[in-house]
Amino acid sequence: MIRDREPPMSLEGAEQLAIKALAFLASEPEELGRFLALAGIGPETLRTAAADPGFLAAVLEYFLENEPLLLVLAARDNIRPTMFAAARFLLDREMSDGDHSA
Repeated sequence: MIRDREPPMSLEGAEQLAIKALAFLASEPEELGRFLALAGIGPETLRTAAADPGFLAAVLEYFLENEPLLLVLAARDNIRPTMFAAARFLLDREMSDGDHSA
């Protein structure tokens, strides 16, 4: 039997996954602190930063670099781990397509 394929991830789906990952980080204060330190921002600017596709890509990158954390969230929310990489790719592409400052 052939397994039904999920539809390809959309940019909106990528953003939703990154926001879900950020909410997960917010529920883990130690991980959130580590992420904010790496991102170079403070908790007071978190809400503003979350509107930026580059920041959302950084959230996903944090999970991709921390496989145990990624697997916990993936198992908890029944998300295929490969979807994190797909979402990161889409957000990267959105940033590249949207950057016309050159």
